[in-house]
Amino acid sequence: QVQLMESGGGSAQAGGSLRLTCAASATSGTITSVNEMAWYRQVPGKQRELVATVLGGGGINYAESVKGRFSISRDNRKNTVSLQMNNLRSEDTGVYQCYVDLNINRGPWHRPITDRYDSWGQGTRVTVSS
Repeated sequence: QVQLMESGGGSAQAGGSLRLTCAASATSGTITSVNEMAWYRQVPGKQRELVATVLGGGGINYAESVKGRFSISRDNRKNTVSLQMNNLRSEDTGVYQCYVDLNINRGPWHRPITDRYDSWGQGTRVTVSS
């Protein structure tokens, strides 16, 4: 299983910055590779939307609304993904959730038993006031 720990978020003025970080760990076994790490956000009355994603091969995609303002990065050694949010707008307000898709080896190194898991974080609230 995968455990996610999100940090960051909080309140900011419009035009300000916040940084979110999500750390993934395996409750049993070892994370061997990451297929995707992403940030989504949920706004009341709207569907959850993808904000930014970084794929296993390094490809990055952003929602149109955050391009040029947000930056996603991944630390492969620590299995963390961060979202730097600059020039925040009131419409960025919402609950941000981390999502990961990764592979875990549950066996010994010489006889690996690798399974694929995905998991969602609990979410961290971002409030931007104008």
